Amino acid sequence: MSESIRILVVDDHNIVRQGLVALLNTVPDLQVVAEASDGEEAIAAHRTHKPDVTLMDLRLPKIGGADAITRIRAESPAARFIVLTTFDGDEDIFRALQAGAKGYLLKGMDIDELTDAIRSVYAGKSRIPAFVAEKLAERMGGPSLTTREIEVLKRIVAGRSNKEIASDLFISEATVKTHINSILGKLGVTDRTQAATTALQRGIVHLDETGTR
Repeated sequence: MSESIRILVVDDHNIVRQGLVALLNTVPDLQVVAEASDGEEAIAAHRTHKPDVTLMDLRLPKIGGADAITRIRAESPAARFIVLTTFDGDEDIFRALQAGAKGYLLKGMDIDELTDAIRSVYAGKSRIPAFVAEKLAERMGGPSLTTREIEVLKRIVAGRSNKEIASDLFISEATVKTHINSILGKLGVTDRTQAATTALQRGIVHLDETGTR
């Protein structure tokens, strides 16, 4: 290629981000033009530098990766994103791709896989590994939880009792039980413990989201 592909790297872990920047800058046709450590910085950096491809972590301070992608694409609909994350739950995948990411890679990938993905996405293609496509298909095939059911599920993961959940959400215990029964059915599990485990495995709830009272 005669011109370098200009890249924005977004990751809140300094060592990971700096390592990616150093690694990518050794590749002749790639050039890191900016980096960011949270979602707000990512939006500002994209607006300033207008990179060809953005590598976006999902779990970011202030504004999460999927939300940052959504906001950037509202300003720049042609913006191209590859999600780099340690999360492989189907809900994480769904959120990122729904926001507009064209690639989804786990951080354990090698440099060749990453550079190939960058070139593919730059060329207007998608780079979704087979295991990601499979998880996405599972997510698309199942019934979706409502916003209120997710609120209840977060509190189940946090270990809150039905009475405490009712108080948190200003609803009756009977309504909480109705929501829990619906959650169990949609997740295909039989009790609260299995519901909590499944929610964490699939990325429907993350541990850092369960402190809300």
